[in-house]
Amino acid sequence: MDHDVRGYLAELVDRARAILGEDLVGAYAAGSVGLGAYQPGRSDVDVALVAARPLGGAAKRALVDRLRHEALPCPARGLELVVYRRDVAASGTPEPGFEVELNTGATMPFRATYDPADRPEADGRFWYALDRSILRQSGLALLGPPAAEVFADPAPDDLLRLLVAALSWWLALPTPDGDGPAPGAEDAVLGACRSLVRFRDGVWLAKVDAGRRIAACGEGAELIGRAIAARRGGPPLGGVEARDFQRRVLDEIAGVH
Repeated sequence: MDHDVRGYLAELVDRARAILGEDLVGAYAAGSVGLGAYQPGRSDVDVALVAARPLGGAAKRALVDRLRHEALPCPARGLELVVYRRDVAASGTPEPGFEVELNTGATMPFRATYDPADRPEADGRFWYALDRSILRQSGLALLGPPAAEVFADPAPDDLLRLLVAALSWWLALPTPDGDGPAPGAEDAVLGACRSLVRFRDGVWLAKVDAGRRIAACGEGAELIGRAIAARRGGPPLGGVEARDFQRRVLDEIAGVH
């Protein structure tokens, strides 16, 4: 883990504990940090806090005020923080189920959401249960018990629906006309690879690792190779080719033949 990120996470946990006290039962690094794939200059810092009971409005606002980038500068592109009650984290629910959500950073649009009902449908409501599944497997405990003891997977049918929803959401994003360069398409392709690996093999991998696993099967190897290169500063993929690959993955996971 990057030294600056390590220090940042320690300070974040200290501030959260000062606000929540004994109600803070766990803090976990998720996403690329948890999966051992953090990429300075590109990756976000993803953190899940787990609270013993529902948070009041004052505690929610205090977390946002004390942890937002202006109060605690994030050394990465940004912080994506979600707070869950312990019973929700352990439930395996496919619903968002969060207490408060904070997105903040020097190059990240600010968002503070205090109730899942306020999360716009168009922004996707599938992220949270998928993230909790990744946390169960690979969450890095910064405070509290191991992540596998705190977070639960969704039921298999729910997980399948969530993967389909995520792929459908990516496909619904606007893309340039024609097959011109589509910045960000590499993440869509590699994210589709990660979903496909989870569907086939039952394991979550970092995006690049998932891409390599799918490419090793001979499926879209050339496109995946260019997607990995694009994450390192190479030219972006074409929009049409990326969407064609995503559709093939969606068809397999959704059972379309």
